[in-house]
Amino acid sequence: MSKSFDTITHDVSKALGTLRHEIPETIQGFNALAKAALAPGVLSALDKELIALAIGVSSRCDACIGFHVKALIRLGVSRAQLMETLAVCTYMGGGPTLMYAAEAVRAYEELSVGKATPASA
Repeated sequence: MSKSFDTITHDVSKALGTLRHEIPETIQGFNALAKAALAPGVLSALDKELIALAIGVSSRCDACIGFHVKALIRLGVSRAQLMETLAVCTYMGGGPTLMYAAEAVRAYEELSVGKATPASA
């Protein structure tokens, strides 16, 4: 059975809503950390999201892959940028990471349907 990254991110978002309600201070702290880490700086927002995706792939986190691919699509990532990032992930993580790099490609293809994205950068 193939997984749907749209379903995964929807389901996790719903569960995160429960956590937001039941442990609000923890979620607020995590959100503040994310906001600070992703704030404009020397690295572009796109670069920071590519790094986040690389860590999600290396950690074998389906929801991380889904959320960061969605963010990358919003930021206009090109397929070439995505593929180079996944090549570095595979180099650093070997075979298991290659399997999750393939999942990131599936997420990109599923979540970018109907959205215009550049072919290369």
